[in-house]
Amino acid sequence: MTDPSYLAAIRTSYDTVAADYVQLVKDPAELDPLSRAMLAAFAETVRAADLGPVADLGCGPGKVTAYLAELGVSVLGIDISPKMIELARRAHPGLAFTVGSMTAPEIGDDELGGVLAHYSTHHTPPDQLPLVFAEFHRMLAPGGHLMLAGHVGDHQLLRPTQAYGGHPVSYESHLLPPDRIAELLEGAGLALTARLVQEPAEGAKRTYATFLARKPERPSPS
Repeated sequence: MTDPSYLAAIRTSYDTVAADYVQLVKDPAELDPLSRAMLAAFAETVRAADLGPVADLGCGPGKVTAYLAELGVSVLGIDISPKMIELARRAHPGLAFTVGSMTAPEIGDDELGGVLAHYSTHHTPPDQLPLVFAEFHRMLAPGGHLMLAGHVGDHQLLRPTQAYGGHPVSYESHLLPPDRIAELLEGAGLALTARLVQEPAEGAKRTYATFLARKPERPSPS
């Protein structure tokens, strides 16, 4: 089956920028205190639930994957860009990384204790997000947890032509309102447990949001 054109654009673009992306994007330990706190809360939650490993979907070069591992989480990384996965494996040889798409990851039903989508869903067209969020729900074990973080906006569509050191890119970015993202997550059967919206810091341009959600447990047989 041929991938949708937007997936091909993401793959090609991130293969192109991968080497500079590693240098330009902050390590998780350098993130602002609230972002680090949300990652720590997610890590503590999935460790306590102990329902299976976490999949870091759209893991890029594996920086956040490795950060979760340092926090005691059993974690694997998946990214659509083979070059990103190559860099992740080189930097973190003790962790598992594989090439794959969050639209159809090779993970079974109810297999994961957690899903992390850290700044990795905004390239997905809004009409495809229900499919992606349904996959999150499918993979999570009952009682499993999701953390989704990324840029938000007022239904903005961005079409950059260059990124990460001036490399040519062809992906799009879709910045949705936080309420719309929450609505889509709940529509996929995920129960929101927390939401944090952070206004742009001084010198920054974008608002970003983090969502924590949970797949409800199945009712006990009566």
